[in-house]
Amino acid sequence: MCSDLFAKERTIKKVYIRAEKIYIDALINSSFIGATKDYDLEQFSMTVVKMDMMNTTDVGHVKLSAPKVPGDDQLLDLFIPIEPFANVLESQRKVGIVTYTSAHMFIDDESTVLKSNVIRVETVGRELKDLSNHLVINFTLKSNGIIPINHTLSCQFYDVNANPGLEWNNMGSFTNLENFNSSNTVTCSYNHMTPFAVLLVDMKQIDPWQWKILSSLTYIGCSLSSFFSAVTIFLYVFMKSSYKDTSMGIHMSLSVAVFLLNTSFLFIEWGATLFQGNVCVLIAVIIQYSLLACFSWMTIEALHLYLLLIKVFNTYIKHYLLKLSLFGWGVPAVLVGGSLCVFGRMPFYGRKELNLSNTNETTYFCWIINTQFLYGMNISYFSLTFLFNTCVLAVVAHQIFKLRCLNKKGRRLPSSKDMCTVLGLTLLLGMTWGLIFLSSGYTNYPILYLFCICNSLQGLFLFLWFCGTVKKNKTLKKENSTMSTSSRAIRNVYESSFTD
Repeated sequence: MCSDLFAKERTIKKVYIRAEKIYIDALINSSFIGATKDYDLEQFSMTVVKMDMMNTTDVGHVKLSAPKVPGDDQLLDLFIPIEPFANVLESQRKVGIVTYTSAHMFIDDESTVLKSNVIRVETVGRELKDLSNHLVINFTLKSNGIIPINHTLSCQFYDVNANPGLEWNNMGSFTNLENFNSSNTVTCSYNHMTPFAVLLVDMKQIDPWQWKILSSLTYIGCSLSSFFSAVTIFLYVFMKSSYKDTSMGIHMSLSVAVFLLNTSFLFIEWGATLFQGNVCVLIAVIIQYSLLACFSWMTIEALHLYLLLIKVFNTYIKHYLLKLSLFGWGVPAVLVGGSLCVFGRMPFYGRKELNLSNTNETTYFCWIINTQFLYGMNISYFSLTFLFNTCVLAVVAHQIFKLRCLNKKGRRLPSSKDMCTVLGLTLLLGMTWGLIFLSSGYTNYPILYLFCICNSLQGLFLFLWFCGTVKKNKTLKKENSTMSTSSRAIRNVYESSFTD
C-alpha cells in the first residue's frame, strides 16, 4: 500500500522520509550497553555504533560493516572519518547505519535505476557536511552484468529537500570503478552523510543542474557575440574604403554568419513553447543555414590564409570575393533548400525533446529532429571543414614558427606573439567546434563547458581580431610598401592578431 501511495504522491513520500529520520534519530539516541546495537525492522535493518576513536585506519577512518537485510548476504564496508567526532561529547559519537529492505520509496520513476542497496548514515544533533576526509562506502552491486552501451555507474545521494525529480544527485559524490570488473564493487566517497546508493545513468543525458548552467552560459555568450558581431559589421560599413580589402571582407561575411547563428539561437527554446509549429521550424532552419554558413566561411578563411601565406605569388583570381561569397552563402542555401523541398514527405526540422538524467524532466527546443539528417548533413559538412582547416592551420603554424626568426632590423620577434597568432587563427578558423568530437557518445562536462564558452563567444573573438587589424592598418601601410611579398604576408598575419 505504501509503495502505491508513494508512486502517486511524492509529497506524502517525503513526509514519510522525514518522519522516518526522526525515528532513526530516536533509535540512535537510545542508550544501550556495549559498542553496538542492532535493530531489525520491517522497512530496514539498522546498526548503531559508538565510534571507537582509538581503532582507526591509517587515513583516519573507522571501518564498519553495514547491517544485512533478509535475502541479501552481501558484505558492505564503510569507512567513517573520525574528524567530525574529535571534539564532541562521547554521547554524540554515535552513528546509525541503515540498510533498507526495499528501495521503492527512493525510486521516483522508471528512469531511476538503483544497482545497489540504499545505505543511510546518520548522526544526531548536527549535520555532517563538507567533510575534508570523505566518508567511503564499498558498494557490492546486486547482480553481475554488463553495463549497457552509453551508460555508467554513478555514486549519488538522496536529497529529500530537492525539487520533484531531482532528489538523486551526484554533488559531493565521487565514483571509483577500479574494482568493478574484478569484484563487482563500486567505491563511493562522499563529503556528507545522508542516504546513498549506486545508480545506473545514461551518459548521453545531461544532469538538470548542469543543463541550466550550460544554457545560461550559452545564452550569455550568444548575447555578447550577437552584440559584438553587430558592432563589427557597423564599423566595417562606415570604415574608409582605403582600409577595406579582401581579408576584411571575408572577416565581415563570417561575422554576419555568426551574428545570424547567435541571434537565432537565442530563440531556440522560446520557439518550442509556441503552439505554431511553423515558427519553431523557421527558427531551426535559420540556425541550420547560419551554422552551415559559418562552417563555409571558416573554410574560406583557411583557404584565403593559405593563398596569402603559402601561395604568395600568382594568386590573382578574377572576381575573387564574389566567387567566395557564392560558395559561402550559396552552398548552405542549396543544402538547406534541398532539405526543405522534401520536408513535406520527411520532416527534418521541428520541436525536439531532451530527457535530463535521473529525472522525468524534459526540455524542448527547435532543431533537427531527424538524427540521420543531423549526422549526414551537419557532422559530415563540419568534418570536411575541420579536416581542411586543421591541415591549413598546421601548415601556417609551421610557416610562422619557421619564418619568425628575423625582421628587417635583425631582431627576433617575440615567441609569445607567435603563440597568440596561432591561438587567434585557431579561433578564427573555428577549430574549437572540433571539441564536440571529444564528447561523442557520452556526456563530458569539461568539454561541454569549453565548447559552449568558446563557440558562443566567437563573435566577440572576431570583434577583437577586427579591432587589432584596424589598429595596425596605418602602421602596416607604410611598412608593407618596403617589405618583400612573403615577409609582408607573414607580417600581416602577425599584425592581424587581436593581441599587442
